Amino acid sequence: MWSTASGGNIARPKPEPAPQNGMKSIFRIFRDGLQKTKTSLVRGIQSIFSGTQKWDDSCYEDLEAALIATDLGVDISVKLVDDIRDRYERGEISTTEDIMGVARETVEKILGSEPPAIRNNPSGPTVILMAGVNGSGKTTTTAKLAHHFKEDGRNVLLAAADTFRAAGTEQLRIWGERVGVPVVSGVKGGDAAAVAYDAVVSAQQRGADLLLIDTAGRQHTHKGLMEELAKMRRTLAKALPGAPHEVWLTVDASTGTNALIQAREFGKVFDLTGLVLTKLDGTGKGGVVVAIRKELGLPVHYVGLGEAVTDLQPFDPDMFARALFE
Repeated sequence: MWSTASGGNIARPKPEPAPQNGMKSIFRIFRDGLQKTKTSLVRGIQSIFSGTQKWDDSCYEDLEAALIATDLGVDISVKLVDDIRDRYERGEISTTEDIMGVARETVEKILGSEPPAIRNNPSGPTVILMAGVNGSGKTTTTAKLAHHFKEDGRNVLLAAADTFRAAGTEQLRIWGERVGVPVVSGVKGGDAAAVAYDAVVSAQQRGADLLLIDTAGRQHTHKGLMEELAKMRRTLAKALPGAPHEVWLTVDASTGTNALIQAREFGKVFDLTGLVLTKLDGTGKGGVVVAIRKELGLPVHYVGLGEAVTDLQPFDPDMFARALFE
C-alpha cells in the first residue's frame, strides 16, 4: 500500500521480491528488461580491456565510445572515463569488473537513491495527465498504469481525451475492459478539454482517488495540439483546483538520444513533472535514462521493461544501476 509522505506526496515503498510461486521478482524484470543494454556495454568493455596489459589512451577512447553508444550522454561518458583513468593511474582499479563498479557508482549519484514520489491530492482525486508523441506507447502505458495503481489498492478512473482519432478512444476502452478500470470518453472530433472536465466530475461522483487522462499524440511543433493541451490544463484547474497534479511525458527509450530531445523540446512549451520511459527492453540504449535525469532533472516515474502489463514498473534507481552494471 501507499503511505502519505511530507508535503502531500505519496511515497512508494521499495519493491519487494515476488513470492516463490513462479512469478518473476521485480529485480529480475529490471535485469531482463535491460539485458540488451547491459550486453552491449559489457561486450564493449571486455573487448577493450580483456588481455590488455596496460590501459592507454586508445583504451579510454574506445571506452568513451562504448558508453556513448548506450546513450549515457557525452558529458557523462567523458567524466566517467576521466574518473576511471584517474583511479587506474592511482592503482585503485585494474579489472573490467572495477570499471562496471565505477560506472554503477556514477549512475547512482546522478539518479539518486530513492524512487520519486507522486504528488497526491489529499482532498479528492489525484489527476495525472499523460502526454507524448505519436508512437511512444502512451495509450498502452496509461492503461498499464491504471492496472498497476488498481493492484496497489487505488480506485482508478481512465479518461480517453484523445478525440483527434477514433482509434485512440477505442484502444483505451478495450484496455479499460482488459484491466477492469472504467473509461470516460467523448466523440471523435469533440472537445478534449470537455472530456477531461467530465472525467474529473465523474471521478468525484464515483469516489475515485486517481484519474489518468490519456491525450492525443502530438509533436511539440504542432501548435494546435499544444494549445489544446494548454486548454485542457486550464479546464482541469477549474474543475478541480490544483489539477492536474502530475503531467507525465511518455517517451520511447528505444529511440535513444531522440527520447532526450523529445523531453527537452516538449518541456520548453509545456510544464512537465515527470517521465515514463517505454520499450527499455527492446534497446541497447538504456543509458538515456541517466542522460535525461542529468540534463533535465525530471524524475523517471515508470519504465516499460516488456510487453506484459506487469512489465511496467515503478522506476527504482538502485535496481536500474544494479541491473545494468552488476
